[in-house]
Amino acid sequence: MAMAADAKFHVLAVDDTLIDRKLIEKLLKTSSYQVTAVDSGTRALEFLGLNNKNRNSNADASVHVEVSLIITDYCMPGMTGYDLLRKIKCSSSLKDIPVVIMSSDNIPSRINRCLEDGAEEFFLKPVQLSDVNKLRPHLMKSRCKPNINKRKAVEEIASPDGTRSRRYNELEV
Repeated sequence: MAMAADAKFHVLAVDDTLIDRKLIEKLLKTSSYQVTAVDSGTRALEFLGLNNKNRNSNADASVHVEVSLIITDYCMPGMTGYDLLRKIKCSSSLKDIPVVIMSSDNIPSRINRCLEDGAEEFFLKPVQLSDVNKLRPHLMKSRCKPNINKRKAVEEIASPDGTRSRRYNELEV
């Protein structure tokens, strides 16, 4: 049984095929995740506040939706899941959101490219409940990141001998 705390996790599911989108949405909801499902990479970017129409220097700052993880199909018309992954990882405000790619095609070079470029996992379709259970560690890691970043906030000071010493700022953790 899923823990009640998992209900706070919001997953953005992206798939152009209605049946696959409904399946992943049902599996995620069965695992007590809040789910938003969209049918394209473009709609995902709009939902995240990164649509090209409003592209400006403040585009990254306009994100109001708290998404814990993005799961996307690889093969979609227009923008592929890989293209979506690259746009998310290039965004200063979204780059830490875990991204999972799913595909019906078992193409090792494609899988490796996605993983090397920032995907946390690559699932073969049809996605199953055992796959969804693999998401929990990535969600927990994303939840902890803000605290980790606070603890790692340091001020580097150059010393006379050219080495750098670190002085930790006082932080509420």
